[in-house]
Amino acid sequence: MREISLILATVGRSTELKRLFDSLAAQTFHDFDIIVVDQNEDDRLLPVLQRARYLGLTLRHIRHQPPNLALSRNAGIAVATGRWLGFPDDDCWYEPDLLSRIVLRSRRNDRPQGVICRWVEQHEPQPPGLLSWERSSRFRDFPVSSITLFFERALLQHLGGFDGRLGVGQWFGAGEETDLMLRVLRTGATVAHEPCARVHHRVEPTTASKSRIARRSALLRARGTGAMYAKHRLPLWVIVRGLLSPVLKPLCKGRIGAELMHGLAVTAGRMAGWLRWSFSQGRSPTDDTQRLTDSHSH
Repeated sequence: MREISLILATVGRSTELKRLFDSLAAQTFHDFDIIVVDQNEDDRLLPVLQRARYLGLTLRHIRHQPPNLALSRNAGIAVATGRWLGFPDDDCWYEPDLLSRIVLRSRRNDRPQGVICRWVEQHEPQPPGLLSWERSSRFRDFPVSSITLFFERALLQHLGGFDGRLGVGQWFGAGEETDLMLRVLRTGATVAHEPCARVHHRVEPTTASKSRIARRSALLRARGTGAMYAKHRLPLWVIVRGLLSPVLKPLCKGRIGAELMHGLAVTAGRMAGWLRWSFSQGRSPTDDTQRLTDSHSH
């Protein structure tokens, strides 16, 4: 059994994977393998995977259709053997000591069941050493991204993995990693932040918010945030703050053009996601965990 299994769900990309695989081949920690969950309908990945094996990487290649990021990662969880699981994107890359720092942090006295690394380009403020349900359920902890998440495999299997109703390609266009984090913290698990473990991923420039396509993308992602409001039954004041702040912030700054339009798209998406989940899903987080576990077992 490996110490770490990295679950890489990918579709539509090939050249970007070379940079990720190069960074994995350069890791100072070597007790890991990679589960490549291929959502492509063609064989575009085969030359890239052959090159990765030539670099000395241990790979397992599985297929998953139709494309669904959350469910593809769940397929990887089902076959992984590592004690710890990570979820790199196909266009991110690791610094050479990232995996060694994750392992070292996992072995400290508090024995966390989750470790969050640092997304360098995101420029988020430094969070507290340990995450908490109280802060995260009020969106006071720093935002989580799947590329920064490392969890014990046993914990994720107990929770049933990611919720396939959330994320890229779904009507609720984001939120699967936030949902997973909230469910993890709800169990009382210890989740630590390790800022010296660093992952890279390009961030879109803020000027992109001026385009209609960017506003549409923001609306789709915001539906996932709205789903979190309903699924986790967050306090009403948290919901109201989340609905008003995208509009109030640009208004207070006197930015009534593209930035305000972007804020309106976010508010509309959050409202739509909150209402749709409330009326069409209507399950508690505990019910969801049991449903996902039952579905996975079949």
